[in-house]
Amino acid sequence: MPVETRSIRDRSAVGRFPSVTLGFGDDTEDENEKTEEDDVKKENACCRWLRKVCPCCCPQPNDSDLTDTVVTGIDDPDKDDGTNDEKPGTGDNELDELLLKVQSIDLMKSKSGVNRMEHHTNLYQSDNFIIRRGQNFQMWITLSRPFDPSTDELHLDLKTGSLPAVSKGTHVIVPLVQELQGDRWEAAVVKQDDKRIKLSVNSLPTAVIGRYQLTVETNGANGQVVSTHDPANDIYMLFNPWCEDDSVFMDSEEERQEYVLNDIGRIYYGTQDQIGVRTWNYGQFDDGILAACLFVLEKSGTPASGWGDPVSVVRIISAMINSPDDRGVLEGNWSGDYSLGTAPTMWSGSVEILNEYQKNNGTPVKYGQCWVFAGVFTSVLRCLGIPGRTVTNFSSAHDTDVSLTTDVYLDENLEPIEHLNADSIWNFHVWSDCWMARPDLPPGNGGWQAVDATPQETSQGSFRCGPASLTAVRNGQVFLKHDCPFVFAEVNSDKIYWQRNVDGTFSQIYSEKKVVGHLISTKAVGSDERNDITHLYKHPEGSAEERIAVETACSYGSKAEAYSSPTAEDISVEVLMDGEGPQMGGDAELTIVLRNSSSEKRNVTLHSRVSVMYYTGVHKSMVRKDETDVEVLPNEGRWSVYKYHLIDQAALMLTLLGRVKETQQVLATQFSFRLRTPNLIIKPIGKAVVGEKMAVEISFTNPLPQVLKAVVFHVEGLGLLPARKISYGDIGSHASVSLTEHFVPTLPGLRKLLASLDCKQLTQVHGVSNINVEDKMWWLHHGGHHLGSP
Repeated sequence: MPVETRSIRDRSAVGRFPSVTLGFGDDTEDENEKTEEDDVKKENACCRWLRKVCPCCCPQPNDSDLTDTVVTGIDDPDKDDGTNDEKPGTGDNELDELLLKVQSIDLMKSKSGVNRMEHHTNLYQSDNFIIRRGQNFQMWITLSRPFDPSTDELHLDLKTGSLPAVSKGTHVIVPLVQELQGDRWEAAVVKQDDKRIKLSVNSLPTAVIGRYQLTVETNGANGQVVSTHDPANDIYMLFNPWCEDDSVFMDSEEERQEYVLNDIGRIYYGTQDQIGVRTWNYGQFDDGILAACLFVLEKSGTPASGWGDPVSVVRIISAMINSPDDRGVLEGNWSGDYSLGTAPTMWSGSVEILNEYQKNNGTPVKYGQCWVFAGVFTSVLRCLGIPGRTVTNFSSAHDTDVSLTTDVYLDENLEPIEHLNADSIWNFHVWSDCWMARPDLPPGNGGWQAVDATPQETSQGSFRCGPASLTAVRNGQVFLKHDCPFVFAEVNSDKIYWQRNVDGTFSQIYSEKKVVGHLISTKAVGSDERNDITHLYKHPEGSAEERIAVETACSYGSKAEAYSSPTAEDISVEVLMDGEGPQMGGDAELTIVLRNSSSEKRNVTLHSRVSVMYYTGVHKSMVRKDETDVEVLPNEGRWSVYKYHLIDQAALMLTLLGRVKETQQVLATQFSFRLRTPNLIIKPIGKAVVGEKMAVEISFTNPLPQVLKAVVFHVEGLGLLPARKISYGDIGSHASVSLTEHFVPTLPGLRKLLASLDCKQLTQVHGVSNINVEDKMWWLHHGGHHLGSP
């Protein structure tokens, strides 16, 4: 085949004359080509002279005269000019008719069309062409003349990323084949209607995800033409949990509906004895959110060639949701001062956060804490097609030295040595699970993987965590990537108490084996119930399997030699709280129970302290300290009541340390509790109909004997109204207030309206209301009347 040169748009030959074919012909052909060049030069000189004499008859050529297709080659060199005596001349118009040009491309991208319905992308509130990899899609191409399979060739050209390359999978050439095989990029003509052809296209189940630019290249007897790129025809490729060959494949349709297609979720918080819950708008289908998620990937600076591997993608997202080292989506703030941004408790969903990040060209949004990082992470996972869920671990350990234990250091007098106590146990911590195969790990480690975007410890130089196989975590196989040691310590580390000796060394004096990792929770599939998934992260507490897992894990930790045989115990200590615990503004009553299982009396010196702390386990201040000698007979004893108020996202922690005089047995435990905040009451007013104005009444009663200053309400609902902040002002002591908000629903079906309240004195106040929005045409057909217009 002769070598071909491609024409360039700023040359006058583009779209008018075929480009020169560089062959190895005889001298006669060279002379003919030279003569042609001279003729062109003469013609150009004449045109220039005429233009000076009469500009209107011979106007200056401009780029608008050029066609939208680019002629890139001619197979027959004899057609280069019209002077060959043996063949009829070919003018510009005749050449255009002979070339096979693309006049239009129809990707059939309607939300209700066959492509997006079959690819489960019809919920995306976007007119872009959004499909999932590894699955067939259809498209129409209109050509300048009928397609002749015997002489014409055609292929699709797809490019993604900043440096598309065929070898990297970021430049894909999709050939036209006679029959589809299904295991490759390929296209086949399935229907022809005069100048229109309908293609059926297959993509690889390992294809890079992201935004592809589409062009069509045709090659006929008279030349090669490349269509102009039109951004409206860009293809957005996602992961495909419905495709068995995709590594994110999930075989349960109920679980796919929940973990990929549900745009509303529940996030749990509080303590293991007082579990709170808030509704979260994931909003993965909202207009602009897919573009924002791809923007996050682009801002990471990672090559697009790695975006076909979900392990790589979730690791990138984990780093990019936080901001300490890469100016990611959210800036964390645990200080209590949120005056330069939005308080973490004010967010009710991810849409506002992701949109703001993209709108401000990658400036981190202020502020987030663990549930916000996790909620946004789950939104991005579901948006890109990776099954994801938000998970809460109660009594969650933070191991800072890879010991896989939570260490508490005490001095000779059993006083905490604060500068050594870097490990902590958070009341709760929230992260995400994502579902995928793990071909990079031994068989059996696929399925749910823990990923965490809250910046706690670095992983390979960046603040990120995961994906850590839940199977590996459960079995203590912390040597498997990624970040299994950290996740294991969060859910199953032993709490070890160390006492300083006279010579400065430390001795292990006590260990608690059941204080970390309780009631690991996520929203249930298909309902708003809490699903306890602790069994996926750890074997039953105290079982032989669980102890083996702990010993296996800790043998790879930095304090492997610290484990010693358990000591005999005949005194136990337990802290109890009645019911769900006190409400905000009430008193907290705790009961301490000492049990003696021996036949002799025991004397215990009990040290207690009550501290105000944040849910992360960081102590704010100590508010009470006691030392009591207790005589324990072979029965129970009861002791002490505490009354305190809380701060933003804080709890009270009771720490008990004791020693049995007769046996030198050490007792140690910590108990966290919080005061429950009131809910916002949301009451819909009027009929909920698409396009019709309605309202809701939001009411609230201040539980505190103090004025709430500068109260702000936050309201949002997918398909109901975009996020809205209402500055209310002050609310008096124990006062009840209400406000009414008007809005116009935009989407039919069962919708959730979320509201939250924030002020300096009170946070974690929120509410949710289910609103069933009727379709306007159905409503009018069934006798509805006009309620008003926006």
